[in-house]
Amino acid sequence: MRIFSLVSAIWRTCSLYQQSSDFSMITSQLLVYVAVLVLCVLKVSSRDTFIAAVYEHAVKLPNATLVPVSHEEALALMNQNLDLLEAAITSAANQGAHIIVTPEDGIYGWNFSRETIYPYLEDIPDPGVNWIPCNNPKRFGYTPVQERLSCLAKDNSIYIVANIGDKKPCNASDSQCPLDGRYQYNTDVVFDSQGKLVARYHKHNLFMGENQFNVPKKPEIVTFDTIFGRFGIFTCFDILFYDPAVTLVKDFHVDTIVFPTAWMNVLPHLSAIQFHSAWAMGMGVNFLASNIHHPSKRMTGSGIYAPDSPRAFHYDMKTKEGKLLLSQLDSYTHHPIVVNWTSYASSIKAFPTENQEFTGTAFFDEFTFLELTRVTGNYTVCQKKLCCHLSYKMSEKRTDEVYALGAFDGLHVVEGRYYLQICTLLKCKTAHVHTCGGAVETASTRFEMFSLSGTFGTQYVFPEVLLSETQLAPGEFQVSSDGRLFSMKPLSGPLLTVTLFGRIYEKDQTLKASSDPRSQVPGVMLLVIIPIVCSLSW
Repeated sequence: MRIFSLVSAIWRTCSLYQQSSDFSMITSQLLVYVAVLVLCVLKVSSRDTFIAAVYEHAVKLPNATLVPVSHEEALALMNQNLDLLEAAITSAANQGAHIIVTPEDGIYGWNFSRETIYPYLEDIPDPGVNWIPCNNPKRFGYTPVQERLSCLAKDNSIYIVANIGDKKPCNASDSQCPLDGRYQYNTDVVFDSQGKLVARYHKHNLFMGENQFNVPKKPEIVTFDTIFGRFGIFTCFDILFYDPAVTLVKDFHVDTIVFPTAWMNVLPHLSAIQFHSAWAMGMGVNFLASNIHHPSKRMTGSGIYAPDSPRAFHYDMKTKEGKLLLSQLDSYTHHPIVVNWTSYASSIKAFPTENQEFTGTAFFDEFTFLELTRVTGNYTVCQKKLCCHLSYKMSEKRTDEVYALGAFDGLHVVEGRYYLQICTLLKCKTAHVHTCGGAVETASTRFEMFSLSGTFGTQYVFPEVLLSETQLAPGEFQVSSDGRLFSMKPLSGPLLTVTLFGRIYEKDQTLKASSDPRSQVPGVMLLVIIPIVCSLSW
């Protein structure tokens, strides 16, 4: 009725225009009515909340990836995975989900070369072509996977986010054209609830081992608008870098990130649910993370994260089945607390201590540590320009468990180059301090309270709290505007880590791809014994 009244008012204004000599007055009045009408229509057609779904998928892998297969064999494998995804999509839609995210590599797996991935690729057009593959499947050649995804979205009236491979032919006129005459991209696609292709993103920060794919010539900033907010999209290893991840939030003001990933968990600071939930809180956005489920490669950990707290998450190293998660989220999230991450830490003096500092290694980075020797205390540890302050109280001081406060300020150089500033309270692997920084999955010590802060040189700090058996602590901690990460009540489980994970992007000095793009090396990274995150190829 309100819209009808506004339309009537505009009509009356137009009639008045015919009788009036004051053109400017009538024009201004007309514009006001039109603006109000548009705002009203937008309000009516938008949603304040939506139901999100993510699916942790136990992918069916090909029998062999070192020998090329036919297109028919490739499609048969992809259809096996699409059958599983279809069941999850249908279930999510029946439970009222508006959007579902599926994982990176979820349709065909990994361990490919350029030649062996090729039968799995399709030509994915720019979404500007206004295409519903379900209605017109032959418009851009042979695209059975896109057709099936489009029909699943259309038939279930749900947005679908999926990860597939894109191929783009090139020739000698392009100086960067690979020797085999085509670009191949690790690609995310989004189909809306009508089955229309509305987003396509080519992964920019390829992880080591992704030699089957090319790096796009420049980072792609991809968004899509819905009646339940603005969405941005990127993939797995992208999350550790400024572009496109931070740019989407800072400059394009997305409300929600959709994040297909094939993430291999690395403790103490980079398990999937731990870091992804921290990124959501640190950036002030919703974050929908869909991971592969493959426990033998430490691949598990999916979640639906709001800026203030996780809404749903899944971490399971014991079973082989996939898992569907659903939760309601606010559509519009841009009301984050502005945090000055160095304010509190810079305003206090270092806590005195008689304990001797020692060094330890966490994920190949050399930390400066102090052991927590009492049941309650205040400690400060510094490395370079970073000083970390901790106040805490344990329920008891066990003799068989050691905790330490650590600081790291430097360039991480293993399997990627990125500059970090980290303050962390963590459990050591054994009762000997030389094991501090090693991966630990279980603990027995509970903390009544903690408060952690640091003199960070960046505004990009991600707050992590991880409990025993790799579990999160929703609603049990928060971040203050002066940069303290503190508990709001005694933690519900024994503690593994409390961490402020800072990124100084401008110091990365990130190594680019080889100056000869035909070499197909997507980035120069060091090879180590332990594989880490994102789509490994062995």
